[in-house]
Amino acid sequence: MKMLPLSALNELFAEISKAQTLYLPVDDAAGQAAYTRWQEGVTLSKRLNTVRSAKDLFFPQVENLVDFRVEGKKLEVVEHRAEVAPFVIFGVRACDCRSFDILDRVFLSAATDTFYQSRRESATVVTLACNRPEETCFCTAFGIDAAEPAGDVTCWMDENALYWRANTEKGEALTNALPLFTDCPDEAVQSLQARTRKILEKLPLRDLPLDSFGAGKTKALFDRPEWAQLSESCLGCGTCTFVCPTCQCYDVEEFNTGKKVRRFRCWDSCMYSDFTQMSAGQPRPTQRERFRQRFLHKLVYFPDNNDGCFGCVGCGRCLAKCPIHMNIVKVIKTLGEEHA
Repeated sequence: MKMLPLSALNELFAEISKAQTLYLPVDDAAGQAAYTRWQEGVTLSKRLNTVRSAKDLFFPQVENLVDFRVEGKKLEVVEHRAEVAPFVIFGVRACDCRSFDILDRVFLSAATDTFYQSRRESATVVTLACNRPEETCFCTAFGIDAAEPAGDVTCWMDENALYWRANTEKGEALTNALPLFTDCPDEAVQSLQARTRKILEKLPLRDLPLDSFGAGKTKALFDRPEWAQLSESCLGCGTCTFVCPTCQCYDVEEFNTGKKVRRFRCWDSCMYSDFTQMSAGQPRPTQRERFRQRFLHKLVYFPDNNDGCFGCVGCGRCLAKCPIHMNIVKVIKTLGEEHA
């Protein structure tokens, strides 16, 4: 375990930035936190979490894939695949760190997404334990400990110091390149962890019932009449999917600039009316069916195909951002009540 006085935090960021690009949560003009490239004058946000997760740094909202240029009978194909320089993400919370494991199951499976892979391999993830979890947090329901996040490096912070523990070879390499730390015993963070866990025990969603969900539960849940009531007020705006750290759906489009055709991919949402639109028709023509698809994917389909791993990490972003206050917690409570 290493320790750094909090007064030297900007020195630490400057030292990291000498060798690698550093991203960390920073408050924007609207007072909301977003991952931003560090530079002199930038201050680490004190907010619990960013509006959107660090997923953006591995799987950006819009990504150019390839350009096609035609001159006469000549076709030129230009890929936008560049070598990714090493970078560091600081301040990742435990829930978002778990989301990377979920994304890895999708993008690093048998059909590897090399764009995502190159970013994941180039990144060093430095997590930051939560000191004050909020009422919208329910990460504990999915077995996540906000007081002991994973990552290449795990950090804790109190009023006076930053505590730093390397967990992987990447983490050790980063630590060895930083001369600012002093050694301290592992017990230095135990009081911080105890304080966080005490808060977690009192959160209203700590015991969210998940027994009715998981692998093998499709038949029991698919035709439940409650789907109609749950989805009735849904606007289909896609906000929940765009703030979600584990959503991975995207569309591939082509745009003619006049001089070339650019193929790019962009985030998509299963809540949109045209998400599954095909020439033969729309297999999910109603918002009820699209709503059901989203939540069964998180709670049943994904566990079915991923050794029981749920597709949600309990970060609470959908609770905070849905304009009509419909979210995965209400789905879990409503559909789980009958079998509780």
